[in-house]
Parts: sequence; structure tokens; C-alpha cells
Amino acid sequence: MTKGANRRATINDVARAAQVSRQTVSNVVNRPDRVAPDTRARVEAEIERLAYRPSSAAKSLREQRAGAVGLELNTLGHGRRGDIIYSFTVELSIGARGHDCHIVTFGSDSDRPSITGYEAMVRARLVDAFVLADTHHDDPRPAWLDKAGIPYATFGRVWDAPDFTGWADVDGAAGTSAAVDHLVAEGYSRVGFLGWPEGSATGDDRRRGWREACERHGIYRESLQASTIQELHPAEEAAAPLIEAVGTGGAIVCVSDVIALAVQQVLLQSGRRPGIDLGITGFDGSPLAEMNDISSVEQPLDQIADELLSQISDRLAGQPLPEQGTLLTPTFVPRASSRRGVEHA
Repeated sequence: MTKGANRRATINDVARAAQVSRQTVSNVVNRPDRVAPDTRARVEAEIERLAYRPSSAAKSLREQRAGAVGLELNTLGHGRRGDIIYSFTVELSIGARGHDCHIVTFGSDSDRPSITGYEAMVRARLVDAFVLADTHHDDPRPAWLDKAGIPYATFGRVWDAPDFTGWADVDGAAGTSAAVDHLVAEGYSRVGFLGWPEGSATGDDRRRGWREACERHGIYRESLQASTIQELHPAEEAAAPLIEAVGTGGAIVCVSDVIALAVQQVLLQSGRRPGIDLGITGFDGSPLAEMNDISSVEQPLDQIADELLSQISDRLAGQPLPEQGTLLTPTFVPRASSRRGVEHA
């Protein structure tokens, strides 16, 4: 049965009916040699049944494109999220090969969010679309790109536009909740939290996961939390009193791997041992955590990159936004910093 005359079938409709990804449908239409015969036949049957027709306007523009997607680095100033953006850029660059494009990075020397770099990239026709990272409240970029009619997808929700669905993100609350579950299972009696100042949407989400998990285990204490900016020295200053408040036999869940490293540094300087005297967990699964043997919540960056690139491919093909954003569950990776009786090498 075909779609009603009042609504054209979309690539999402075909993907859902054929039980494949949007990228697979796009490949059947544009690169059928990339799709297994059985899958291709199933998708083609749904295309015919739903009377799906790709945008002819988008096809006619394909040869005029730059074949590139822009990614801004240093969105929120030096040191804010540099621990994870490198790994994300790598995954995005690797994933771009499967989406017939490449990634063009650019940066800004401003300490405040700006659209200057985006204007320059568009003016020079260097990219067809953008991936936005470090989304935050009062972010000027989505509104500007919408007004300019430039496709984009975001790593992180557009917090000031809850109806926007072109995003992929990690469930931060689920990640910190898993960290608390691990710490309780390891026998830590008190679990504190060291996060970013209130108002950071990502940080608030991670704090919520810690609080709800502690409440579930009956160990929540409002006093066992503190805030700091994403820099090592200020984080060390904030960590010292929290370590004393939590005390020996307790643990601290940290909003990021940089903050977790600060806690570990203060603990070691006081002659105490991570994992033995105090448990420590971070968030992001960055190389920083791995190098310092810090337990961390690992983000599925390869999946996020592929999802965002698939969304951009759809937008460039004239398809609408997905019906909803993609929220992925991270994985908790335990290391010596939170495992009782396991000392650092």
C-alpha cells in the first residue's frame, strides 16, 4: 500500500519498513553495488511499495558540491573538551570515507562561541554541511545555520531547541549511573561527585545520573558534591576538600577524565592510593584515562560519527530530519583507580 497523496514517503519510511539503516537505503539508490543482493532486493521492494522518490533537486546539485563536512575545533575555548574532541575527529574522519566525503576542520581563537569560522567556510564554499560538537545553552550556531539553509547534525542535543532531532548523543546520566553501580559493587561506602558548574547541560545530565543512582542505592548525600571548571589546577583545588569529605573508603565520580586526573593527582600527593583508599571514575573514555589507569565511561564515538554522517547524507539528499534524535548508551570501563585491591603499576 502506497503512502497517502498528502505526504510523500521519506527515506526514513523506507528504512523502517525494510528494517535497515537510512544509509543502506541511500546506498541502494545511489551506490547499489555496495549493498548485498538480498538486502538490496528487500529495500527496492519497499521503495516500490511506498512509492519513494529521492529528491531530484538534490541529485542535480550533487556534482556541484565540495564533498566535505566541516568540524569546528576549540568551540568553547582552549582546554574545555580537548580530551575527547581529538578521538571524535579521528572517528569522524575514518567514517567519512564510507559516506563519500571528507572532514575539514577549522578553529577559532575566541574564548566565546562564534559563527565567524562558519561564515568563512561557507563563503569559500569549502564544505557542504557541518557537524557541531560541544553543543550548549545559548549556542548561536544552530539558528545561524538554519537561517542560512545549511545542513548540519550535532554531537549532543541542541539544548535550547528540544524539537530539533538531527543529533546523536551519549546518555550521560546512564554513564554516571553505571559508575555508581560499579563503585557500590566494589564496596565503596560513600560516593561523591565532582562536576562542572550548574548550567552546563551535559554536566547537569551526568550529575543527575550520579544522584539518581546514589538515591537508588540509599547512599545519596547532597554535601558530597562539588563543581569546577574543565582545567587541571582549578579541579585540583576543588578536589582536595571533596576528598576529605568523602574520606577513606569512599569514591568520587567525576564529570570528565580531566577532572578525574585532578582527583587522582591530589590523592597521590597526599600519600594515598587510588582504588585502595579512594575510588575514582572519569567520563569520556579518553586516552588520558587509559594512560593513567583511570576507570572511565567510554563513549561509542564510532557509532556517533556514523550516525551524524548518515543524517548529513540524508539532508543533502533532500530528506527531512529524523523523527527523533539518537541517544546511545556508553560503556563503563573499570581500571585500577576504582577496583578495590588493584594498585597502579
